[in-house]
Formats: sequence, structure tokens, C-alpha cells
Amino acid sequence: MAIDRERATRAVTELLEALGDDPTRSGLKKTPELVVDALAELTRGVGVDPRELITPLSENSPDNSRDAVVMSGINVRSLCEHHLMPFTGIAHVAYLPGETLCTLGSLARIVETFAAKPQIQERLGEEIADALMESLGARGALVVLDMSHDCMSARTLQHPQSHILTIAGRGELAEPAARAEIVALLALQESAHPLESESEA
Repeated sequence: MAIDRERATRAVTELLEALGDDPTRSGLKKTPELVVDALAELTRGVGVDPRELITPLSENSPDNSRDAVVMSGINVRSLCEHHLMPFTGIAHVAYLPGETLCTLGSLARIVETFAAKPQIQERLGEEIADALMESLGARGALVVLDMSHDCMSARTLQHPQSHILTIAGRGELAEPAARAEIVALLALQESAHPLESESEA
């Protein structure tokens, strides 16, 4: 859905005025347009059905014995629908192939598109897991999100080191034993390939 840039720019200008600042001063003259640019990028998934972005690899899986497909370390950024402040982090996605396999790029696109709208972390994971089940006929799906929220780190709460971890499991991967196996695999992979931000710390 295309953003109404003119209307959004007027709204940001009015917001600056409502906050008691002068949107005509030199430092704020371009701010409304820049804010609209940022919001357009962060909400580009509004009105888009991520399921339509899935590219199938094969129509039918030969049997139901295929092991899990796991994609880890997907960068995620979204916009908290409560405060309109960003939350960012990493997504790990796994599914047990059923009727259809998809390209690995599809997994990343699903995550990115569901995230590109006003969101909450808990629903984001559930939407991704449901899309994998419905679109691929997967036997199971698991989505692990490890996110840092600006509304926690930048506001008066000031918990800059806090991370929120959520897990959404569906089908066979909703079972504790199967889910634990995938989570253990992700932990092993992360220990072998630590995130760049952590290695620099």
C-alpha cells in the first residue's frame, strides 16, 4: 500500500508543532520529509500478503520423513505498534517439509514482510509460523525471535541490554521434544558463529 506522503508530511509537521517546537527552524525544515521516508520503509509491508512472496521449489515432497529446514540469523526490524518505535534483532525459522518446499530466499522475505508494518513481537512470530504451515503444508514450523526494543532502551525504563525472546511453534514443532531439538541446534550454531555485534563487544 502506497503511503500518502503529503498527508503524512503534514501530520509530522503538526506533531512537531504540538510538541512545542518550530518545524520551520533550520534543524527541522527537512524533518517531516525524512520521517516520512523512514516510516515508508518501516511500513512497506502494510497491505502486502507475504504468502504471495513464497517461491516453491517442488510441488510435492516424496515422503514425510524429511528433516527440518532451518534458517538462522535473519536480520529483523519492525515498528512497535504501541509506541511507533523500532524493535530490531534476529529471527530463526525452521519448518518440517510437507507438501511443498520453498526457496531459502522465501523464508527471509516472509520474515521481512511480516515485520514491515506496525507490529508486536509475539504476533510477528505467530504470523510467520502460520504462513509456513498454510502456504507450504508444512508438518511443523518454529519461529524464534530475539529482539531489542527501543521503547525499553530509549525511554525512561532505560534497559539498554534487555532482549525479548519469543518462540512460536506449530504442528509437530509445537511438541516440546521436537522444539527442544531445533532450539538446541540454533544454540550450537550461534556458539559456533557468534553474531558480529557480540564478537565486537
